[in-house]
Amino acid sequence: MDDVQRSVEAHIGAGVHGAAWLVDRAGDVTSGVAGRYGPVDEAIGPDTIFRISSVTKPVVAALAMVLVEDGMLRLDDPVDALLPELADRHVLRSPDSALTDTVPAERPITVRDVLEFRTGLGMDFSGPFPGPVLGALAELGLPVGPPAPQQAPASDEWMRLVGSVPLSHQPGSRWLYNTSAQLLGVLLGRATGTPLDRLLAERLLDPLGMRDTGFVVHDLARFGPQWMPDEVLYDPADGQWATAPAFPDAAAGLVSTVADLHAFANMLRSGGFPVLRPDTVALMTAPHVGPLDEAGREAWGLGLGVARLDLPDGRHAGTYGWDGGMGSTWWTDPVTDTVAILLTTDAWSSPQPTPIFTEFWRVAFG
Repeated sequence: MDDVQRSVEAHIGAGVHGAAWLVDRAGDVTSGVAGRYGPVDEAIGPDTIFRISSVTKPVVAALAMVLVEDGMLRLDDPVDALLPELADRHVLRSPDSALTDTVPAERPITVRDVLEFRTGLGMDFSGPFPGPVLGALAELGLPVGPPAPQQAPASDEWMRLVGSVPLSHQPGSRWLYNTSAQLLGVLLGRATGTPLDRLLAERLLDPLGMRDTGFVVHDLARFGPQWMPDEVLYDPADGQWATAPAFPDAAAGLVSTVADLHAFANMLRSGGFPVLRPDTVALMTAPHVGPLDEAGREAWGLGLGVARLDLPDGRHAGTYGWDGGMGSTWWTDPVTDTVAILLTTDAWSSPQPTPIFTEFWRVAFG
């Protein structure tokens, strides 16, 4: 795997401060590190903890499927009983309507809608950001940009604010990004009566041995700053992830390591053992929504991305996983039985991946 290490090292100092990676090809595991936490900081290590941002989404979605198997949630049930703030919703007459120009929702939001990101709330990658609804939430004080765990209020207040605005689209009608994952975290906590961070640890992280994954960093000696493009410091090591948040963000709030994410990937590739059944994993990783792109390659399963068609970088149709805009990626290709994980200290500059990621996928999967 010298080619993977060379591809990662080639981008250190060119928009990336530091990175850790792991590639598992049918049980042949190799990994490596490159760079530092920052210009004058310590070197990245194999056990460095990273902000995984949107790679949080599949982890929490797997927890949701644990509760579905338990019978605590049913995919086609409305969420009204657990999230009454979303009951009897009104919907913008058109996506760019004024907040007062609404029509009644045609049906309730279901658990399946939440996992499929079709609640009617969230980012529309095809429209202007943030749009009327997310813009209104931002004015109410909710963070709608990069992960900011210390800025959001506790879950009940967060839900009250979200419930005060209309939906952008009818439930079930359109894939919208991010907000549904945040709703999912509240839903799971209310369904069980257990705070999300504790529930996630008890039902998923602890059984899988994911000791360094959580909503707060417990070992700051293995954690560094987060960088935005152009050497802009977004968050220092002792910043927003050094203290437990009031709102555990199920969309983008977790920190983790390459080893922990490898354990998560291995659980799914092995059919879910020891936390899920094979049929549940198959349902979760099947394409339910899409295509999401003009080329028709990208789809969405239950809480994670799925390739509908073969991708130019070598990933085959059926590959599943997701990326995090703060600089993280995990994908599993079941055709070649390949798992590839790359975690970095530097955020993407847009929804499109930065060069280190496109090159990593090409070398790891090609």
